[in-house]
Amino acid sequence: MKLLFLAALRNTRHWVLALLTFGALLSLTVASQLEMFSVGLMANTGVDFFSLFDAKARRGKDRIALKDVEAVWAEIDRDGDGKISKQDASIYMAQQKNSNPLNWLMNKVASRFDYERDFSLLIGMLVFVALFKGTTLFAARYTTQLLSIRVTRDLRQQFFEHIQSLPLSFYQEQNLGSLSSRAVGDAGQIASSLNSCLTNYLQTPFMLLMSLASCFYLSWQLSMIIFLGLPLIVIPVVFLTRRVKRITRQIQKKQETFSSVLLDFLAGIQTVKVFAMEAFSLRKYKEQNDQMAILESKSAKYGLLTRPLLHMIATSCLAIVVLFGLYTLHMTVGQLLMFCGLLHLFYEPVKKFAEENANIQKGVVAAERMFEVLHLQPQIQDQPQAVAMQGFEHQIEFDHVWFKYRDEWVLKDLSFSVRKGEIVALVGATGAGKSTIVQLLPRLYEVQKGQIRIDGKPIDLLTQKSLRDHIAFVPQRPFLFFDTVSENISFGRNFSRAEIEEAARRAYAHEFIVDLPQNYDTLLAEMGKTLSGGQQQRLAIARALVKKAPILVLDEATSSLDAISENRIKQALRELQGNVTQILIAHRLSTIEHADKIIFLEKGRKLAEGTLEELLQICLPFRLMWEHYTQGDSKFGR
Repeated sequence: MKLLFLAALRNTRHWVLALLTFGALLSLTVASQLEMFSVGLMANTGVDFFSLFDAKARRGKDRIALKDVEAVWAEIDRDGDGKISKQDASIYMAQQKNSNPLNWLMNKVASRFDYERDFSLLIGMLVFVALFKGTTLFAARYTTQLLSIRVTRDLRQQFFEHIQSLPLSFYQEQNLGSLSSRAVGDAGQIASSLNSCLTNYLQTPFMLLMSLASCFYLSWQLSMIIFLGLPLIVIPVVFLTRRVKRITRQIQKKQETFSSVLLDFLAGIQTVKVFAMEAFSLRKYKEQNDQMAILESKSAKYGLLTRPLLHMIATSCLAIVVLFGLYTLHMTVGQLLMFCGLLHLFYEPVKKFAEENANIQKGVVAAERMFEVLHLQPQIQDQPQAVAMQGFEHQIEFDHVWFKYRDEWVLKDLSFSVRKGEIVALVGATGAGKSTIVQLLPRLYEVQKGQIRIDGKPIDLLTQKSLRDHIAFVPQRPFLFFDTVSENISFGRNFSRAEIEEAARRAYAHEFIVDLPQNYDTLLAEMGKTLSGGQQQRLAIARALVKKAPILVLDEATSSLDAISENRIKQALRELQGNVTQILIAHRLSTIEHADKIIFLEKGRKLAEGTLEELLQICLPFRLMWEHYTQGDSKFGR
């Protein structure tokens, strides 16, 4: 519960709205009680004969003697004309201090306002109560909804901001289904539960206290019946709440798996269709879907069982009140109607409390899941003494760098340097640690031993943003988002159209962009799936080139390009030689022919370093790899 309120009050701007919501809910409670009172007045037909002439004795007689009537007639007949009206009777009853408080209250109103003769008074009162109830009802519901909407918005925003600050290792441990479920589903559930919290823990206590106080004031005998039903209400509420919370945990955990299965099969739909495995994927989906349905059925059973049980208990208590009030306390129908209305105002929040409490427990679980992520501290943070990187002048140094994923060392005592303007290629078999090296440079991961320096300054003493601003990165799998071609190239930076087109020409992307329906303003589909792999890579290269960063990293950036496009890209990269420092990872050895330096890696260690000719002479594994590549080219006539 604490986490739920923490989520609501995480932003101080919500406090004012929360106070307004509280005021609206309290006003709604007052309006509901006024509504019950007005219903009782409408049903009040006046003082009955036996109550009037037995008002002082209060013995509940069922027979009245003539002498009793004559004894009080003179007191009631104020005009002395031998006639008494309903208003005369009401004035007389309102003066009796030993009268039932409910009788006294209704008679007091009747003595002041003769609404039976002046019907407009009653109409005016009812209109006022209706308007007041309608206004407070709208205000309470609107402010409650508005608060929950803003809380949800801020939670989604904070969640996204926070996960962006977490290292790549976090994303390797999580799955997209889980993160998506927490960002959308859990945030929405917290908002829904917050509505229930505001009702249960702000309005309900106030409603209960006011209704209970009113009931005791009007008739303490009838009010004691309320306490008869309370234990019968509390027991099922506690029992069912525990069941709902336990099942909710299971449902939300299963939703993560369910979302992951769905996303996996949607992402791999091409493979599913090519292997004709639609039946297999449907079976996997059905298993998860059926398990979800079973848990949801249990949740519905426990969630919906509460209200019928409480309704049965409340109705039984109400029946006892009516019988006791009519035949023991000799109350009129109007008085009983008003008291039962107030009793309804007492029991209804209690019944809703149990119902809303099931929703609150779902929100508690959702808040726990969301705060599991929000409480994670970023492992890579700017140090207090970190400064902004102002430029790149000399060289990049890897000095005895060690790095491991979990318990396995991926890089082992790695040392090399890259001078400004050089083209350095990282070569080795799959798993040699090439991609890890280029991910350590922008501090996507933190080294465990050793140090990486730029111009002699350790990169952990540079701010992350300034460091990454000096690096342009082209990944093996380009990331394209749902936006125009120009926005995908500029990637949130204010480049001019001329700069964007120039970068596209250098990446040889301009030639296919101009054939798109709206050229650079063409809206790309999700993940750029309407483009070929080579076109996506060329857009990613254009994005890197337009940034004009002094350090350019290409991780298998030409793997999806045809031979002609690859040669064009190689020519564009050679034009940058001397001005832009390039670090290349390539399995196609043709892309490293013009590298100033080649570093050959094997199982995380550097075996050799030098030019192409030097490595062919001193590094046997590299020579074998090169000969295999050149023989393959000759065989296929390349």
